[in-house]
Amino acid sequence: MEIESEYGPAFTMMTANLAPGEKIKVEPGAMVAQSEGLEMKTGMGSGGGLGGFMKSMMKSAFGGESFFVNTYTAGPSGGWISLAPSSPGDIETFDMEPGQSFYMQGGAFMASTINVDTSTKFQGAKSLFSREGAFFLRAEASDVPGKVFFTSYGAMKEIEVTPDKPIKIDNGHVVAFSEGLNYHISKVKGLGSFFFGGEGFTLDFHGSGSVWIQTRNIQSLANQLIPFLPTRSQ
Repeated sequence: MEIESEYGPAFTMMTANLAPGEKIKVEPGAMVAQSEGLEMKTGMGSGGGLGGFMKSMMKSAFGGESFFVNTYTAGPSGGWISLAPSSPGDIETFDMEPGQSFYMQGGAFMASTINVDTSTKFQGAKSLFSREGAFFLRAEASDVPGKVFFTSYGAMKEIEVTPDKPIKIDNGHVVAFSEGLNYHISKVKGLGSFFFGGEGFTLDFHGSGSVWIQTRNIQSLANQLIPFLPTRSQ
Protein backbone atom coordinates (compact mmCIF):
# COMPACT_ATOMS: atom_id res chain seq x y z
CA MET A 1 0.00 0.00 0.00
CA GLU A 2 1.51 3.32 -1.11
CA ILE A 3 0.41 6.45 0.74
CA GLU A 4 0.31 10.06 -0.50
CA SER A 5 -0.62 13.12 1.59
CA GLU A 6 -1.69 16.59 0.45
CA TYR A 7 -2.74 19.95 1.94
CA GLY A 8 -1.19 19.36 5.39
CA PRO A 9 -0.96 20.05 8.16
CA ALA A 10 -4.22 21.97 8.56
CA PHE A 11 -6.41 20.26 5.93
CA THR A 12 -4.59 17.01 5.18
CA MET A 13 -6.05 14.51 2.72
CA MET A 14 -4.48 11.07 2.41
CA THR A 15 -4.66 8.82 -0.64
CA ALA A 16 -4.01 5.08 -0.32
CA ASN A 17 -2.98 3.36 -3.54
CA LEU A 18 -4.08 -0.27 -3.34
CA ALA A 19 -2.64 -3.26 -5.16
CA PRO A 20 -5.07 -5.75 -6.78
CA GLY A 21 -7.11 -7.44 -4.04
CA GLU A 22 -5.64 -5.25 -1.27
CA LYS A 23 -7.99 -4.11 1.52
CA ILE A 24 -8.21 -1.10 3.82
CA LYS A 25 -10.52 -0.55 6.82
CA VAL A 26 -11.96 2.97 6.98
CA GLU A 27 -13.96 4.83 9.63
CA PRO A 28 -17.42 5.79 8.21
CA GLY A 29 -17.46 9.32 6.86
CA ALA A 30 -13.72 9.48 6.13
CA MET A 31 -13.93 8.61 2.42
CA VAL A 32 -13.55 11.66 0.14
CA ALA A 33 -13.16 10.04 -3.29
CA GLN A 34 -12.21 6.70 -4.82
CA SER A 35 -11.40 5.10 -8.13
CA GLU A 36 -13.78 2.82 -10.00
CA GLY A 37 -13.62 -0.85 -9.18
CA LEU A 38 -13.33 -0.68 -5.37
CA GLU A 39 -15.79 -2.90 -3.50
CA MET A 40 -17.07 -1.68 -0.12
CA LYS A 41 -18.50 -3.85 2.65
CA THR A 42 -19.77 -2.59 6.01
CA GLY A 43 -19.37 -4.67 9.14
CA MET A 44 -18.58 -4.50 12.82
CA GLY A 45 -15.25 -2.85 13.48
CA SER A 46 -13.92 -5.72 15.58
CA GLY A 47 -15.02 -8.75 13.59
CA GLY A 48 -17.99 -11.04 13.94
CA GLY A 49 -19.40 -13.08 16.79
CA LEU A 50 -20.25 -12.05 20.34
CA GLY A 51 -16.68 -10.97 21.04
CA GLY A 52 -16.62 -8.70 18.01
CA PHE A 53 -20.03 -7.28 18.93
CA MET A 54 -18.91 -6.43 22.47
CA LYS A 55 -15.65 -4.83 21.25
CA SER A 56 -17.53 -2.75 18.69
CA MET A 57 -20.07 -1.71 21.32
CA MET A 58 -17.31 -0.63 23.72
CA LYS A 59 -15.54 1.39 21.02
CA SER A 60 -18.78 3.08 20.02
CA ALA A 61 -19.86 3.86 23.59
CA PHE A 62 -16.50 4.81 25.12
CA GLY A 63 -13.82 5.04 22.42
CA GLY A 64 -15.30 7.76 20.22
CA GLU A 65 -15.43 5.43 17.19
CA SER A 66 -18.24 4.09 15.03
CA PHE A 67 -19.85 0.73 15.73
CA PHE A 68 -19.41 -0.19 12.05
CA VAL A 69 -16.36 0.11 9.79
CA ASN A 70 -16.17 0.10 6.00
CA THR A 71 -13.75 -2.27 4.27
CA TYR A 72 -12.66 -1.33 0.74
CA THR A 73 -11.16 -3.97 -1.57
CA ALA A 74 -9.35 -3.14 -4.79
CA GLY A 75 -10.33 -4.97 -7.97
CA PRO A 76 -8.04 -6.82 -10.43
CA SER A 77 -6.52 -3.53 -11.63
CA GLY A 78 -5.94 -2.09 -8.17
CA GLY A 79 -7.29 1.32 -7.21
CA TRP A 80 -7.08 4.27 -4.88
CA ILE A 81 -9.09 5.88 -2.10
CA SER A 82 -8.71 9.39 -0.64
CA LEU A 83 -9.51 9.97 3.04
CA ALA A 84 -9.79 12.99 5.33
CA PRO A 85 -10.79 13.61 8.98
CA SER A 86 -14.08 15.27 9.90
CA SER A 87 -12.37 18.28 11.53
CA PRO A 88 -9.48 20.39 10.17
CA GLY A 89 -6.24 18.62 11.01
CA ASP A 90 -3.39 16.34 10.10
CA ILE A 91 -3.00 12.62 9.31
CA GLU A 92 -0.10 10.44 10.40
CA THR A 93 0.82 6.79 9.73
CA PHE A 94 2.14 4.36 12.31
CA ASP A 95 3.79 1.15 11.09
CA MET A 96 3.05 -1.74 13.44
CA GLU A 97 4.94 -4.96 13.98
CA PRO A 98 3.00 -8.18 14.73
CA GLY A 99 1.83 -8.19 18.35
CA GLN A 100 2.66 -4.52 18.85
CA SER A 101 0.12 -2.15 20.44
CA PHE A 102 -0.55 1.48 19.59
CA TYR A 103 -2.81 3.81 21.57
CA MET A 104 -5.01 6.68 20.33
CA GLN A 105 -7.29 9.23 21.94
CA GLY A 106 -10.99 8.66 21.17
CA GLY A 107 -11.86 9.87 17.67
CA ALA A 108 -8.27 9.78 16.36
CA PHE A 109 -8.57 6.50 14.41
CA MET A 110 -9.29 7.00 10.70
CA ALA A 111 -8.20 3.82 8.89
CA SER A 112 -5.92 0.78 9.01
CA THR A 113 -4.73 -2.20 7.07
CA ILE A 114 -7.03 -5.21 7.25
CA ASN A 115 -4.98 -7.10 9.88
CA VAL A 116 -5.20 -4.39 12.56
CA ASP A 117 -7.77 -4.86 15.34
CA THR A 118 -8.92 -2.16 17.77
CA SER A 119 -10.30 -2.23 21.30
CA THR A 120 -10.70 0.16 24.24
CA LYS A 121 -8.38 0.78 27.21
CA PHE A 122 -9.59 2.52 30.38
CA GLN A 123 -7.39 5.45 31.42
CA GLY A 124 -8.06 5.01 35.14
CA ALA A 125 -10.49 6.31 37.74
CA LYS A 126 -9.01 9.82 37.77
CA SER A 127 -9.92 10.28 34.12
CA LEU A 128 -13.62 10.22 35.04
CA PHE A 129 -13.17 13.73 36.45
CA SER A 130 -11.24 15.12 33.48
CA ARG A 131 -12.81 17.04 30.59
CA GLU A 132 -11.69 14.50 27.98
CA GLY A 133 -12.62 10.86 27.38
CA ALA A 134 -11.88 8.15 29.94
CA PHE A 135 -10.83 5.57 27.34
CA PHE A 136 -8.02 5.18 24.82
CA LEU A 137 -8.36 3.18 21.63
CA ARG A 138 -5.80 0.37 21.38
CA ALA A 139 -4.74 -0.94 17.95
CA GLU A 140 -2.89 -4.26 17.55
CA ALA A 141 -1.49 -5.96 14.46
CA SER A 142 -2.11 -9.69 14.18
CA ASP A 143 0.31 -11.98 12.37
CA VAL A 144 1.95 -9.61 9.85
CA PRO A 145 3.04 -5.94 9.94
CA GLY A 146 0.23 -3.39 9.61
CA LYS A 147 -0.47 0.31 9.35
CA VAL A 148 -2.69 2.64 11.38
CA PHE A 149 -3.76 6.04 10.04
CA PHE A 150 -4.74 8.50 12.75
CA THR A 151 -5.86 12.12 12.78
CA SER A 152 -5.68 15.25 14.91
CA TYR A 153 -7.48 18.55 15.36
CA GLY A 154 -4.83 20.99 14.15
CA ALA A 155 -1.25 20.08 13.27
CA MET A 156 0.52 17.11 14.84
CA LYS A 157 3.94 16.82 16.44
CA GLU A 158 5.81 13.66 17.44
CA ILE A 159 7.84 13.86 20.67
CA GLU A 160 10.33 11.20 21.72
CA VAL A 161 10.17 10.17 25.37
CA THR A 162 13.14 8.55 27.14
CA PRO A 163 13.63 7.44 30.75
CA ASP A 164 15.53 10.66 31.51
CA LYS A 165 13.15 12.89 29.53
CA PRO A 166 9.55 12.35 30.70
CA ILE A 167 6.83 14.71 29.49
CA LYS A 168 3.61 16.22 30.86
CA ILE A 169 0.77 16.88 28.36
CA ASP A 170 -2.70 18.32 28.72
CA ASN A 171 -5.11 15.44 28.21
CA GLY A 172 -6.95 17.26 25.42
CA HIS A 173 -3.77 17.61 23.35
CA VAL A 174 -2.71 13.93 23.39
CA VAL A 175 -3.42 12.22 20.07
CA ALA A 176 -1.56 8.90 20.30
CA PHE A 177 1.42 7.12 21.84
CA SER A 178 3.46 4.01 21.17
CA GLU A 179 4.01 0.86 23.17
CA GLY A 180 6.79 1.17 25.74
CA LEU A 181 5.38 4.28 27.38
CA ASN A 182 3.65 4.34 30.73
CA TYR A 183 1.58 7.22 32.01
CA HIS A 184 -0.37 8.43 35.00
CA ILE A 185 -3.02 11.10 35.27
CA SER A 186 -2.27 14.02 37.55
CA LYS A 187 -4.09 17.20 38.46
CA VAL A 188 -2.45 20.57 37.93
CA LYS A 189 -1.50 21.85 41.38
CA GLY A 190 -3.70 24.50 42.91
CA LEU A 191 -7.49 24.51 43.14
CA GLY A 192 -7.66 27.74 41.17
CA SER A 193 -5.95 26.15 38.16
CA PHE A 194 -8.97 23.91 37.60
CA PHE A 195 -11.73 26.51 38.08
CA PHE A 196 -10.08 29.71 36.86
CA GLY A 197 -6.93 28.83 34.95
CA GLY A 198 -8.54 26.61 32.34
CA GLU A 199 -6.23 23.71 33.24
CA GLY A 200 -7.20 20.48 34.95
CA PHE A 201 -5.64 17.07 34.37
CA THR A 202 -2.47 16.09 32.52
CA LEU A 203 -1.03 12.83 31.27
CA ASP A 204 2.50 12.33 32.57
CA PHE A 205 4.43 10.00 30.22
CA HIS A 206 7.61 8.12 31.08
CA GLY A 207 9.50 5.18 29.57
CA SER A 208 10.76 4.79 26.00
CA GLY A 209 8.65 5.60 22.95
CA SER A 210 6.89 8.38 21.05
CA VAL A 211 3.84 10.47 21.82
CA TRP A 212 1.94 12.58 19.28
CA ILE A 213 0.33 15.86 20.32
CA GLN A 214 -2.07 18.18 18.50
CA THR A 215 -1.76 21.95 18.36
CA ARG A 216 -5.45 22.57 19.03
CA ASN A 217 -7.98 21.23 21.55
CA ILE A 218 -11.51 20.70 20.26
CA GLN A 219 -12.94 20.86 23.80
CA SER A 220 -11.46 24.34 24.21
CA LEU A 221 -13.03 25.37 20.90
CA ALA A 222 -16.41 24.09 22.10
CA ASN A 223 -16.09 26.12 25.31
CA GLN A 224 -15.32 29.23 23.25
CA LEU A 225 -18.46 28.72 21.13
CA ILE A 226 -20.94 27.98 23.94
CA PRO A 227 -21.63 31.65 24.84
CA PHE A 228 -22.61 32.33 21.22
CA LEU A 229 -25.05 29.43 20.85
CA PRO A 230 -28.76 30.31 20.87
CA THR A 231 -30.67 29.45 24.02
CA ARG A 232 -34.27 28.33 24.32
CA SER A 233 -36.56 31.23 25.19
CA GLN A 234 -38.48 30.92 28.43
